[in-house]
Amino acid sequence: MKARQILVATALLLVAFGLGFLMGSRFSRTPVRRNVEISARPAAHGAGEAGASNPPACQDVRNAGPLVGKNGCVTGIVLRVYSAQSGNTFLDFCQDYRTCPFTSVIFATDKNKFGDLESLQGKRVEIRGDVVSYQGRAEVIVHDPQQVRNAP
Repeated sequence: MKARQILVATALLLVAFGLGFLMGSRFSRTPVRRNVEISARPAAHGAGEAGASNPPACQDVRNAGPLVGKNGCVTGIVLRVYSAQSGNTFLDFCQDYRTCPFTSVIFATDKNKFGDLESLQGKRVEIRGDVVSYQGRAEVIVHDPQQVRNAP
């Protein structure tokens, strides 16, 4: 009887480990350092400033795919602000983040630059920055609070 209990406990531990490993990709993401030059865009203080270029028009999260590889703007309603145990924070724009065509992440190393990220939940926001492909979906890695603002 004792050997059977040990076998059952071992099997449960292996299942728990396997599930933890599968879920770990979202929770333990580390910052990806790319040699991409990010152009600093000052906040638009006056629309009529000489030499000011118009920022790119914002695309809905469902249409973010064509922006991959470009500096762009994506807009949507933040349905959930999720902070992983690793300290990385995800702004989720879909009910199921796994099937959403767009995601944004604020890595733990940048989080101290931001205020209350939870206040974004339920609000329409614009996310600006380099749009990259991560696991086949469009993503903006947010490094600076100026990349996130309330949408009109």
